[in-house]
Amino acid sequence: MALEIEQSERQGYWVIRVAGEVDLYTSPELRAAIVKSIPRIQCEAVAVDLSNVAYMDSSGVATLVEGLKMAHERKLRFHIAMPSAAVLKVLQLARLDSVFPILDILR
Repeated sequence: MALEIEQSERQGYWVIRVAGEVDLYTSPELRAAIVKSIPRIQCEAVAVDLSNVAYMDSSGVATLVEGLKMAHERKLRFHIAMPSAAVLKVLQLARLDSVFPILDILR
């Protein structure tokens, strides 16, 4: 399944909306979006909307961890927004649900 990524500013967040599957083959697309966005955004926080992600493997999780580190280096907050049940389960299994601030909704 192809990965779709859209980005926009919304109420103080730079929102990266992701749809599809984030795996070994597609995670480089998500990484590129995060790496290109973080240095240029004018917001104080990044929110990665994972509500339409059907599947995520460890490469997707690693991409999110890398994004979190990049954001913190630039004094930005990094959130996971509305993760799908499949993504939330992966984050919980990796015990990262306590590392990433999770937003239930985007304002």
